[in-house]
Amino acid sequence: MTDLTPVFADLVRYETRLFNALDQRLRAEHGITLGQLEFLRVIGGRDACRVQDIAQDIAITVGATSKAVDRLEAAGWAVRRPNPENRRSSLIGLTAEGRRLFDTAQATFQDGLRTWLATPLTPDALERLASALAVLRQAVEDAGAGLPTG
Repeated sequence: MTDLTPVFADLVRYETRLFNALDQRLRAEHGITLGQLEFLRVIGGRDACRVQDIAQDIAITVGATSKAVDRLEAAGWAVRRPNPENRRSSLIGLTAEGRRLFDTAQATFQDGLRTWLATPLTPDALERLASALAVLRQAVEDAGAGLPTG
């Protein structure tokens, strides 16, 4: 049987370095962090996006999500509007500037993924990796494992 400890270490160290490399490039070229780009992706991918939706998608607390959305609003990249179905919540959307930033930064992000994820692997190996990661992600999501506690 495969020793799982080095597999875990490789997975975590690769993810950390990949995240850092992409984050550094996005900061340098667009003035946005990878975390902020992820928020813009989630917001821009929904017609009616709530703080709770972002928190569930990214697996962070609602409080941390709300503070991050506040920062996106302050930067002029997102806007909250009243939720017509629930006056106690807001719907979040991208501003025109937020959409433009997302589109340009997303192209840089995709280029970085090609460099550090697609290029080192054969197309077959990348497909197997994608399938395996989807299975692993689904397993932890189905079990409700790793959700924030705060």
